[in-house]
Amino acid sequence: MEATKPAMKLCGAKLKQATLLWLEGFIEACCLHRVVILCLRSRKLLIRTGQCFLLNGFIFLGSIFVLNSVVIPMLQWILPDQCSHISSQLPCSFDGILKFYSILRRGVVQLFYVFWFYPMYVFSIILSNIWYNDIAKFGFAAMGRSGPSRVEPTSPSETSTVQNTVHAERLAGLGGVMVGIGEQVYSVLLLSFFFLEVFATGFIPYVGKVLNFLLLSWMYAYYSFEYKWNFSEVALDKRLYYFESNWAFFAGFGSPCVFAIFFFSPLVSYGVMAILFPLFVLSATGSRAEQDISFQNTKWRAAGLGRLPIFYAADTLSLLALSLLPLESRDQMQENKAH
Repeated sequence: MEATKPAMKLCGAKLKQATLLWLEGFIEACCLHRVVILCLRSRKLLIRTGQCFLLNGFIFLGSIFVLNSVVIPMLQWILPDQCSHISSQLPCSFDGILKFYSILRRGVVQLFYVFWFYPMYVFSIILSNIWYNDIAKFGFAAMGRSGPSRVEPTSPSETSTVQNTVHAERLAGLGGVMVGIGEQVYSVLLLSFFFLEVFATGFIPYVGKVLNFLLLSWMYAYYSFEYKWNFSEVALDKRLYYFESNWAFFAGFGSPCVFAIFFFSPLVSYGVMAILFPLFVLSATGSRAEQDISFQNTKWRAAGLGRLPIFYAADTLSLLALSLLPLESRDQMQENKAH
């Protein structure tokens, strides 16, 4: 019994640290006053953020509201599927007509989806992703940052990793361009496989919803900080190491966005996320998470949580996909990943 007390005490300390870091990330994500400050500093940022709200909030979500609140009830009145809507006194003798009305009404609703919502969904994804990049760029400029931001090492092993990762100079010319392209291609593969992993966990019985929520939180947190790290020229392996080493903080940072969309239908969830995501990108851009996390890790050095391999499965699948490429391309991609 006495032998288990140190282990229980250590587990309790780690649980306390993880909870504090999760709460720190949650609070950091909810610091939306930064959005107001940054928008007041940059007119371009204010315009882009307003355009994002207009497209995804007023037009996209507004269209869904009009469909559910106006169009469908009107179709229900014009094309009823119950005899009580036609006559409450006479016996029902319109079964065939009512079935035809029901099919016709559903067909009309599907036409709204095919010719309006699905094209609007695709259009919104493309345009919003362009605007997200602009929002992050204008927010980064409004913060007065022009150079690479420094991520403090949290352990001696991380110091070694950072030293190996950060080169004396970035590769220049064509070589630098190839390294940048290779990094972007690998990042796209990694995040695509991680998204599939998030989607697949939703079908796991019992614990699937919990895992799906946790992975979604990490995914949105990574996406929020990725813009900042791109403009700060943080190398891909460095940002992955940093993210996995501070997994509790980033789980907390992504949680508010997931809370807001988790219980809606897919289209509504997308619309809500498309409105909220720029706010979290700006919260990440204006945050001092590197310093805050370093302070927490120093304070809780004796009970370090350790690195959690969040992207292990996605990384394995990405490398497997790269192995299918021609040998020369595969060697170049692996070299770029090492950079």
